[in-house]
Amino acid sequence: MRAEQRSLSKFDFMDLLAFLIIGLIAGWIASLIVRGRGLGLVGDLAVGIVGAVLGGYLIGDMGIGLTGSIISAIIGTIILLLIIKLIPRS
Repeated sequence: MRAEQRSLSKFDFMDLLAFLIIGLIAGWIASLIVRGRGLGLVGDLAVGIVGAVLGGYLIGDMGIGLTGSIISAIIGTIILLLIIKLIPRS
């Protein structure tokens, strides 16, 4: 494996790790805001990741780096949780 390939794979892993951590933080904060309690580690992570993708699609990273990414992920996750609350449970 060449040096540039190793650094690329390490960079990709760090990006994935950062995305998961941002998703977890966003899911936890948004679930506290919308429902008043967390959804558990797996629930917060799953909702946070989908919400981060939604927030990134709708508003981007707001041009302020990591903080903007977290804020847009939280907003996207809040929107997702509000949509989920509208779905009637059977």
